[in-house]
Amino acid sequence: MHQSDFIKLCLDLGVLRFGEFTLKSGRRSPYFFNAGLFNTGLAIGSLGRFYARAALSSGVPFDMLFGPAYKGIPLVTATAAAMAEHEARNLPFAFNRKEAKDHGEGGTIVGAPLKGRVLIIDDVITAGTAIRESVEIIRAQGATPAGVLIALDREERGQGTMSAVQEVQQTFGLPVIAVLRLRDLMAHLEAAGDRAVLQTVQAYRDQYGI
Repeated sequence: MHQSDFIKLCLDLGVLRFGEFTLKSGRRSPYFFNAGLFNTGLAIGSLGRFYARAALSSGVPFDMLFGPAYKGIPLVTATAAAMAEHEARNLPFAFNRKEAKDHGEGGTIVGAPLKGRVLIIDDVITAGTAIRESVEIIRAQGATPAGVLIALDREERGQGTMSAVQEVQQTFGLPVIAVLRLRDLMAHLEAAGDRAVLQTVQAYRDQYGI
């Protein structure tokens, strides 16, 4: 089961930690996920394979990949490479610059031209700002956003009654594919018999979950 393998990778790298963490929202979470710690060649290569597998097993049709700057740039690159090497899908990919280049080829898009159905690759969805900008960029080029692929869906409410993922799904009508969801993490903890940690995560989900 790829979720269990992904959790093991995240724990080994310290990407996923358990304890007590204060999030940007001010909430005190019993777990913390830091995708920035996929910071070696081996780690980002492994992450790319998990992204590729999740995308292709989702059934969501797409023709190319797009990574929003800045976090999405290494993610989309690793995913495209993994799809070609391990899944026999050699797809074009692109990412954006934060500021337009005024020399050379110019513009804000680097990589393949945005065409067809475009899958957006990011780490997590918090406020949804990067996804909103990506959708605007893709549509401005005459292409169609196909969905969003992320590493973790925390499955917790934002400012309202919906999660950030649900808000993206409702606002843009896009499917969101997650390599790992909170429910998968809880199932893993239960299977591992880690009841103390599971209880803290369950209490957090009872308070903030969707």
